[in-house]
Amino acid sequence: MTNINQLTTNNIKIPSKDLEILKTNFSHCFNKKGNFDFEKFKKELSKNEDIDFSNESYGMDWLGKSYARLLANDEATTLLKENKEWNKKPENKNSDNLLIKGDNLEVLKHLSNAYNEKIKMIYIDPPYNTGGDGFVYQDDRKFSVEELSKLAGIDNEKAKRILDFTQSKSNSHSAWLTFMYPRLYIAKQLLKDDGVIFVSIDDNEVAQLRILMDEIFGEENFVEIFIWDKKNSAKGVPTKNMVVNIHEYILCYSKSTNSKLFGEERTKDTFSNPDNDERGIWRLSNIKSTLENSEKFSIIDPKTGNKFTNYWAFSKESLKKMIEENRIVFPKELGGLPKQKEFFNEFKNANMPIKSNLGLFHAQDTYEEAVDEMLGPKVFPYRKPTNLIKKIVSQAGEDSEVIILDFFAGSGTTGDAVMQLNVEDDGNRKYILVQLPEVIDSQKNKTAYDFVKNELKIENPTIFDITKERLVRAGNKIKEDNNKLKEPKDLSSIDFGFKIFETISNNKGNWGDYILEAENFNSQTKLFDEKKLSKEDLEILLITWKTYDGFSLTKNLKEIDLDGYKGCYLDNKLYLIDKGFETKNLKKLLEEIDINKEFNPAIIIVFGYNFQSKILREIADNVKNYANKKHIDIDFIIRY
Repeated sequence: MTNINQLTTNNIKIPSKDLEILKTNFSHCFNKKGNFDFEKFKKELSKNEDIDFSNESYGMDWLGKSYARLLANDEATTLLKENKEWNKKPENKNSDNLLIKGDNLEVLKHLSNAYNEKIKMIYIDPPYNTGGDGFVYQDDRKFSVEELSKLAGIDNEKAKRILDFTQSKSNSHSAWLTFMYPRLYIAKQLLKDDGVIFVSIDDNEVAQLRILMDEIFGEENFVEIFIWDKKNSAKGVPTKNMVVNIHEYILCYSKSTNSKLFGEERTKDTFSNPDNDERGIWRLSNIKSTLENSEKFSIIDPKTGNKFTNYWAFSKESLKKMIEENRIVFPKELGGLPKQKEFFNEFKNANMPIKSNLGLFHAQDTYEEAVDEMLGPKVFPYRKPTNLIKKIVSQAGEDSEVIILDFFAGSGTTGDAVMQLNVEDDGNRKYILVQLPEVIDSQKNKTAYDFVKNELKIENPTIFDITKERLVRAGNKIKEDNNKLKEPKDLSSIDFGFKIFETISNNKGNWGDYILEAENFNSQTKLFDEKKLSKEDLEILLITWKTYDGFSLTKNLKEIDLDGYKGCYLDNKLYLIDKGFETKNLKKLLEEIDINKEFNPAIIIVFGYNFQSKILREIADNVKNYANKKHIDIDFIIRY
């Protein structure tokens, strides 16, 4: 039995897996205070002659890098709230898809426990920093020069320069890198061991992004820089050097060497069956060998008697058998040169390599025109082509373990692509989309503003509203198009719904007065005014804790009745957060543990602020005695 006090509500940050590995394998390199002794660590490693601790190294540095690292490991400043009305709708209540409203850095921190190493693929289309895409970096975290200097380990002068540019709405290279670093750093922790990440970019930041991702993901995990054409001709105003840019880039990195792409599905375009071979369509393949150690001998066309001598890719016995099985042909149009029949059916489990040039994807694509019809022309004009994203998402596989994350969701193209692919191949991919509720400027984008305000009837239009509506309309369109087919597919197993959550500040509204800390809590402490935290506030707290404890947002807690007091239970964790817990409720709790085979809490978590200290001691003592009597382990955690 362990009794633990936690300041979890104001201490949510990404788990430090690297530190855990060091503590496990090099525990002797930590001092009594838990600080890591790097010099001792170096001496330990120096026993290996292959390790060189030369001071010279290759990497990237910029003004703000120390700040970016701090942001990656800093605590979240938000809590998570559920859109209960939306999530209870029939099409959404059992959905495993997610749309989350909020700053993606905050959202990634909240996801870092529940989705740690569970994401198969990440695709993002971040701001390109073109100077005209609206990107400016401005951080709302408030550090003094002295605080930042101490936290980041830099001098006061550099700390001041960093703080100045974080408040200056900068769009410099340094600002963009400071913006991207913490997001990519946390994203890596979310990827499965065989996961991959794709990042869209253009030539404004492609060079910086390549070096940044080398640093975060490792040079050895670079996969490719894909290019794709956004125009089918050199239209546009040429530069002074008479060049018109028609392509963009997508950088791909793997989480580890275990990652691999699936390649492209082999098409039947080059296959035919002119001789009605019962094995199906085929195509010609060369059987000559370029290997010097191949055997040189003659083979004979059984119909003409022509002899062909060469180095062959197969042995004499194998070729003889292949000729007998009609797997070798001697086409007249090729002068009778022997060729192998490659049957399409024999390639069904072997996809073709994906080309680094993905091809042409443009706004005049049939489906993109359909999207314009769904949302209205120019509502979201610079979105990525859906077929391009489908091509990328297809590299993740199709089973139920595949989760696609896009934390720059934009118009929701990634979610649309996931639904389309699931329909096409009966897949079970899931998506998590994150979008900032960025206010739409009525002057800069009047079409989008009017669409959200007038058609969607939303008073303060944001990009998030477009994301949400695109997902709804895209799902409906897929179903409508399917119903128009002569033989419609059964789409009952396809997930067209999605749940909505959002981040809310933990220092505003009712949470603004919530400053009590565990070490200050005792029997004399005046309890929080019961009017301050409503039922909804406590539900927000519970969702935040649940996610922090590793449960996915789509998993629902089960209510358990403890003689009139409601507890919330999932797997091996029991949450007690409401006021009014009494001795009779404790008695019922112990009875349930004793007789209910489906109720086995290994951890009991209470919201200490809603419990009198007398009751907390009573719970701790009785649970401890019960656990000792039954020879089981039950941890009792008090959170604030």
